[in-house]
Amino acid sequence: MAKDRKVFCLRATIILLITTIYHLQFALADTDSSNSTEDNKPEIVFEESSFQTPTIFLPIIARNKAHALPVYLGYIERLSYPKSKISIWIQSDHNIDNTTSILNEWKSKVQHLYHRIDFHYSEEPQSYAKEKGPAHWTRERFRHVVNLKQKALEEARKQWADYIFFVDCDNFLEEPDTLYHLIAAEKTIVAPMLESTSAYSNFWCGITDKGYYKRTPEYMPTLKHERTGCFPVPMVHSTFLVDLRRTASADLQFTPLPSYQGDYDDLIMFAYAAREAGVQMYILNTEYFGQLLIPLEYEDSLEDDVEQMIFAKLEATIDRPPLLTSEYLSVPEIPASKLGFDEIYMINLERREDRRDRMMTIFKELGIDARHVPAVDGKALTKEEIDELGIQMLPGFADPYHGRELTKGEIGCFLSHYNIWKEVLEKRYKKVLVLEDDIRFHYKFKPDLQNMMAELEDLKLKWDLVYVGRKVMNPDKEFYVDGSKRLVWPYYTYWTLGYVLSQKGALKLLDTDPLSKLVPVDEYLPIMFNQHPEKDWAKHFWPRDLVALSADPLLVEPTHYTGEPNYISDTEASTLWDSMESREEIHEEL
Repeated sequence: MAKDRKVFCLRATIILLITTIYHLQFALADTDSSNSTEDNKPEIVFEESSFQTPTIFLPIIARNKAHALPVYLGYIERLSYPKSKISIWIQSDHNIDNTTSILNEWKSKVQHLYHRIDFHYSEEPQSYAKEKGPAHWTRERFRHVVNLKQKALEEARKQWADYIFFVDCDNFLEEPDTLYHLIAAEKTIVAPMLESTSAYSNFWCGITDKGYYKRTPEYMPTLKHERTGCFPVPMVHSTFLVDLRRTASADLQFTPLPSYQGDYDDLIMFAYAAREAGVQMYILNTEYFGQLLIPLEYEDSLEDDVEQMIFAKLEATIDRPPLLTSEYLSVPEIPASKLGFDEIYMINLERREDRRDRMMTIFKELGIDARHVPAVDGKALTKEEIDELGIQMLPGFADPYHGRELTKGEIGCFLSHYNIWKEVLEKRYKKVLVLEDDIRFHYKFKPDLQNMMAELEDLKLKWDLVYVGRKVMNPDKEFYVDGSKRLVWPYYTYWTLGYVLSQKGALKLLDTDPLSKLVPVDEYLPIMFNQHPEKDWAKHFWPRDLVALSADPLLVEPTHYTGEPNYISDTEASTLWDSMESREEIHEEL
């Protein structure tokens, strides 16, 4: 023991001596440094450089999405994230459309821009065994999709990607900086909130014991941006970013865990795996990121999905810029048609160029050959022009809501429709479609309009005018036409958003000399089919035998209603009849 103590003390003494010498060297070096000349100053110390931009692995799993791919790919290529940091992995099979040819064309034109693009596809088979349609999810289809997503996840790990970014082919990322926003959130799994034409989105605020959607009070305020931020949720799907640098991400998987006892569904199984790994999902709604299509119902066809894509494009024109398509794809235009009408009129004020451009974009998407008809601008009407046309306001007329007389806008609106009625007679048109420029087209507008016209023929109905858009005042007084599922006999109705007119109907509307006892056009039409509650007004017009019908449900509605943001009425928000000015005064104003 004594010997061990001596050895220990000796070692301690040696260590102390070495340490003292070591510190003495540094002290002498500092002294030399302080006495050195300018020539012996230490070299400049450089700051550390920034980190490289993280790499992104973006899988694209596409089936029967030819109608959505030009828009989808257009927004993928418009992401502001460096393309050299993005690897794209594409899988496509079981298609009955030209999905693969579109993807091949796009890949050939953009592959030099991205770090890497891998494309794997098969043309056969075109459907799964026991599949009843493209919206039918069989067990085999679920298993195949789950395996593809799992393979994508494994490939991303194999490539040492920093993130994997899942974006379904019917999700459209209109915000170019989406990836930057998601990365800045610093979450293992985070999704940009996407909107749709309904209350559907890519997140759930609650789930049932089996992992399915559960309604919660937080959902709608989040969807409507009444609360904004990055919120923990039990489910995100369709479009989301996974941070593969996080250690917990190694336990994420799409294939079912041994402990999983639920239904075989890729979304539910992935969310379950995230919970088991202790990974929280988040939804980010600080921006408008874009939109997604609503999933098809079991019995829906591919044509239904095509119609939904068209509807999404039409809806996007109302308060946002139109949806963009890929710059690298040749997208064929839809052949324009008059849909069996002699003419399709679109009434639009020349000074409302924004509305005209929007309507022309819509007609292009729908394949409708419509003619722009310059509306009569009531604001520019003069006393002389009113007198020349023989226009007189109906004695005793007062607006039912405001108690006022006619506005100049209402006079211009009536004359715009009146001029079309005259042209129908002059050109001997049998039937025409008249549309105003402030309308929102309903889902399946075009096939529903064609089906409505076919039903008129099938039922051999006599008709003069058929509303496709209006304001129903009393639905309890309206009844379906015998044998019809889409036509009703209308009661007192407001608005002239859209209607089909026959030659005989135009004649009846002109024969009563309406300019000599003018009322707003949407009051005049119910008078003429004898369903107006103001009998004192109606007695000035005879005969009141216009045969009017209406689509039910309606095919168009206003883009905006009174009180909503961006609501503008060119008829109501104008000066009154008794404020009519001379030509000189109008020219000075304009």
